[in-house]
Amino acid sequence: MVQRSTAAQQLAAGLASRIVAGAFAPGDRLRESAIATELGVARNTVREAVRILEQSGLVQYQVNRGAVVISPTPERVDALYTAREVLETAAVSGPAGKPELAALRTAYDELVEAAASHDPLRIVDLDLAFHSAIVAMLRSSRLDEFYAELMVELRFYLTVLSLEDREFEHPDDILAEHRVILEAIESGDTATAVQQVRSHVEENARRVIEILNGRD
Repeated sequence: MVQRSTAAQQLAAGLASRIVAGAFAPGDRLRESAIATELGVARNTVREAVRILEQSGLVQYQVNRGAVVISPTPERVDALYTAREVLETAAVSGPAGKPELAALRTAYDELVEAAASHDPLRIVDLDLAFHSAIVAMLRSSRLDEFYAELMVELRFYLTVLSLEDREFEHPDDILAEHRVILEAIESGDTATAVQQVRSHVEENARRVIEILNGRD
């Protein structure tokens, strides 16, 4: 079922596009009153949109400054994606239990539904949920918590990819990448699962760094 976006979600997607395009520089404050005046929308709508962007990792709240655009670097991306690759490849290197397989299949089905919405932020959320389900195969609450911390920043970079490459307009490619991972895990082919996860993560990191270098 395709869900309609709220005004705040639509505004958040629009602001995210502007951040990725460089309209707001790293470290810039998102001034709610100025945005509301410029776009002719209610401040409450802007406030909710900014909260969505905070959750997506595009902006972060700083004391005495409010919401500011984060400052990504290639080195930061490399360190983040290295941690992600270690966790996810470890998770798929052994057989998965029935509860974990069921959770992973559910996560993939929800990603399929999100793809049909063509909502970039929703697709990113369900993309990350799928990868969280992979890490959950390690059956460690501490590693789940650690990955949740990584996800805050990962959400930013996946949003950059989605908006820069317009991935949400052709989500079949996203689904295909995740389907091959799912099928390898479900079939018990751990070697292929590790290979597919590593390839997926490394290509994500390569493209994000390419985008960041292109902004310099």
